[in-house]
Amino acid sequence: MNSLPDALHQRIEVLSEQGNQHFDAGRQAAAISAWQAALELLPPPAVQWEAWTWLQTAIGDAYFQLGNFAAARAALLDALNGPGAQENPFVHYRLGQASSRLGQEAEAREHLLRAYMLDGEDIFHAEPGGEGWLGLLRQAGLVD
Repeated sequence: MNSLPDALHQRIEVLSEQGNQHFDAGRQAAAISAWQAALELLPPPAVQWEAWTWLQTAIGDAYFQLGNFAAARAALLDALNGPGAQENPFVHYRLGQASSRLGQEAEAREHLLRAYMLDGEDIFHAEPGGEGWLGLLRQAGLVD
């Protein structure tokens, strides 16, 4: 895979860090704006870059935190097209949660199970309420 030119990589890193700071301060909308600005800097096809994966994942997470589960799901599905996303348990975990909130239970179980297969129970214990998501898999008989 090609690398981004140093100057472009630095601009994307600055915007990404700004997004992280906004997110950590509870300003999810501002974080999304910064991350989307970084996405727009990626040369086409943008999906080929690792930055695509982590920026789309961050955007999906921020939308999830805002309760906009449809936008979260869309961003996380986009993230899955990027490098390394299929092996990233967090992408599947958050996508499973968003899908469940939208009433798409089969999709939710599929992605929560993928998260479980990639990271075991750890991902479910990484944040408050995660045990409930693990319970969905147990209720469906997918994990012990």
